[in-house]
Amino acid sequence: MSSTSPSAGRSVAGTIEPLVHDLLGRELPFALRAWDGSQVGPEDPPFTVVVHSPMALRRLLWAPGELGLARAHIAGDLDIDGDVFALLGVRDLLASPDEFVDMRFGASTMVRLVKAARELDALGLPPPPPSEEARVRGRLHSRHRDQASVSYHYDVGNDFYRMVLGPSWTYSCAYWPTEDTTLEQAQTAKYEIICRKLGLEAGMRLLDVGCGWGSMAIHDAQRHGVSVVGITLSKEQQAKAQERVAEAGLEDLIEIRLQDYRAVADGPFDAISSIGMFEHVGMERTREYLVDLRNLLVPGGRLLNHAISRPEPSSRPSVSARSFIGRYVFPDAALLEVGTVVSAMQDEGLEVRDVQSLREHYARTLRAWVANLEAGWDEAQRLAGPGRARVWRLYMAASAIGFEQHRTSIHQVLAVNTPPGGRTGMPATRAGIDVEAPLDSTWTD
Repeated sequence: MSSTSPSAGRSVAGTIEPLVHDLLGRELPFALRAWDGSQVGPEDPPFTVVVHSPMALRRLLWAPGELGLARAHIAGDLDIDGDVFALLGVRDLLASPDEFVDMRFGASTMVRLVKAARELDALGLPPPPPSEEARVRGRLHSRHRDQASVSYHYDVGNDFYRMVLGPSWTYSCAYWPTEDTTLEQAQTAKYEIICRKLGLEAGMRLLDVGCGWGSMAIHDAQRHGVSVVGITLSKEQQAKAQERVAEAGLEDLIEIRLQDYRAVADGPFDAISSIGMFEHVGMERTREYLVDLRNLLVPGGRLLNHAISRPEPSSRPSVSARSFIGRYVFPDAALLEVGTVVSAMQDEGLEVRDVQSLREHYARTLRAWVANLEAGWDEAQRLAGPGRARVWRLYMAASAIGFEQHRTSIHQVLAVNTPPGGRTGMPATRAGIDVEAPLDSTWTD
């Protein structure tokens, strides 16, 4: 591709600037630097958008909006120099308040985009998407396709996840009882609260749906003497979880399986935890999921469903297949409004007893993960590749802002498989559930 100078003696950055101005509806609040070395924007910008190649414009022509911008960034045609959170603050000028809805360009922006692309020799056939883009096939939420979607997101290298998540190996919202709580202590506190809500005691049998790298299972077995079956669809998670269980000397209490929740047939269990897994179930499978789990519970057994949710009942549950999140983070994901989840539980014979929002806690958790990622940025690119590292930084930072601004939320919903007669053994109050101070973390590598 030619990278000749634009017509009329303008710099490349000067040619692109009207397009960005039209998109934002205001003067540039950041700097824009182009491949010819030209730069426009304020002298002391909060960040700089670096356009490395005319291919960035071509990607936008063929996928105008969020997907094209994401592809250009992930492929390295477009980069961010500076504070990613400041960049995402500008994004609010462009998109729907819902971070999971695709951002589209208007007609005037498209006219300017075509003009700039013509001047900069960026016209041409559509470039192939970056290799990091999800390509799942098959019937939506079939077992085969769910396996592929989960593998796409989680099987990107255990060493990469360890660097981002820290020694707790926990990829879900933490609970921060104090300002000086560490990430590892916050994850311990989250697991302890779930154990208390489930009423776990020594000798009980727990099913952990979407067990990740085994941290919930290890916590429960070590601190509460519970026997745990953990299931995951990620081969890399299963291998690392089994290794950690063996290192902790807990093989007599914990079994980690590569198994779909629909295939579990060795109930009953005294309790079930589902932490950060429900987002993969899909609206169409929600009732099947709840019935399957209810049928695995003893009478009076408890289910804790910990999941990201949408604030508005009327909002679309499925993540757009053309969005950045849909193509590069969570293919086939669906986020339900918490009231919908509560009603579905009640409809399927699960009595809802407690609902708790952890929205601010997840924002803080995500910012901690972004800090870990940026602190090890060079290593992250080596472990997962530059494109994947860019995906994770962008999606986690955007998600943190989404939780802070209530564009997304997260809830723990506790339900009971109430037997005839209504006796559940539930405590009369919530006393003893909350963790008021940091707990000692037992996570080790």
